[in-house]
Amino acid sequence: MAINRASTLIHWNFFIALEEDLDRLARYVDLSGQNDETFSIEIARLFLSASAEVDVVLKQLAVKHNAASTAASINAYFSEITQHCPNFVGFTVLVPRFGLTLNPWINWTANTPPIWWQDHNKVKHHRHNHFDRATVKNCLNSVAALFVSVIHLYAEEAAHGELLSLPRLFNVGDAHFGGTQMGRFGHSFVYNVS
Repeated sequence: MAINRASTLIHWNFFIALEEDLDRLARYVDLSGQNDETFSIEIARLFLSASAEVDVVLKQLAVKHNAASTAASINAYFSEITQHCPNFVGFTVLVPRFGLTLNPWINWTANTPPIWWQDHNKVKHHRHNHFDRATVKNCLNSVAALFVSVIHLYAEEAAHGELLSLPRLFNVGDAHFGGTQMGRFGHSFVYNVS
């Protein structure tokens, strides 16, 4: 029986779809930093979608490294993920087209989620009071956080250049870039997450 490759990399494909939406958004709102505080319904939709997928992927990543994991919140994921993925918190994401360097997990500790995650919860649960936190900056960081999370979830595939469909906006810092390759199904990047 043939393995359905698309379903085995569902989180990568979801990231690619959200990143394409972010790329379309960039036609209307420049992502270069001057619009960090810009907010809108479309930005909120992307921000909430990316953040929800981050939660799903982190849960899968915790289970990948500890089959008995019962972690079910951002704070609970911290110790399980950082124990097995020591570079996770400091992982650098580049957005070359806009000259951006993002570290979406840099402020994450066992007791404190990243700022973008805190703002996500405010927009998710109290949008009537905190809609203005659905900003370009938070959206970029949530999609970048998803990128980091997904390539850690699929670390083996990432190391072999098997994450097909190249990201349009995001790339990794030099420490985690292993080059490009061309295979039967197209171009891919090699990511070194360890």
